[in-house]
Amino acid sequence: MTMAQKLNARLGRVPTWPVYVVGLLVPFWYLYLGLTGGLGIDPIEALEHKLGVLALQGVILGLAVRPLKMWTGVNLIKFRRAIGLITFYYVSCHLLVWLVLDVQILSQIWADILKRPYITVGMAGFALLIPLAATSNNWSIRKLGPPKWRRLHQLSYAAAILGAVHWIMLERGWQLEPLIYLAIILALLIVRVPFPMKRAAA
Repeated sequence: MTMAQKLNARLGRVPTWPVYVVGLLVPFWYLYLGLTGGLGIDPIEALEHKLGVLALQGVILGLAVRPLKMWTGVNLIKFRRAIGLITFYYVSCHLLVWLVLDVQILSQIWADILKRPYITVGMAGFALLIPLAATSNNWSIRKLGPPKWRRLHQLSYAAAILGAVHWIMLERGWQLEPLIYLAIILALLIVRVPFPMKRAAA
């Protein structure tokens, strides 16, 4: 038995509910740090940033499930739904911190969405994730049929790119970290492209 097969056997015995529990608790841990001075002099901005980065890390992990299985044999597919829903939860928390703790004024929120391109891009990415979260269940797969369901969930590709671009636009100047995240996302999307095989020479 290979190392990947041994690991898959162990992963097969792990239920998905601990993934949900840990994922749900992480934002509350960061909120606690913010309330107790653990996030520096601007805890609201730090909390927004950490939740946004968590969301992008979740996106990358979700996109990596298939290539990881293809290249290493390690199978995380049973956790992919949990990863996707937790990622949506992190994006929602990131948005909620901005709405409730940062801006607070409803009219200003709408003005920012319209006038600030990085917020427009971020909201567009969030909007694409809503139907994906709503259909991440067995009933939706049966109702839509697997082919339509898979096509719908390809919206996650655009949402991933928009999330990384949102971060790049948010930074002052060209920062390396968000560019690395965008590069990883693009690489994980490129490996999904079904390039035609070269014909063997006659």
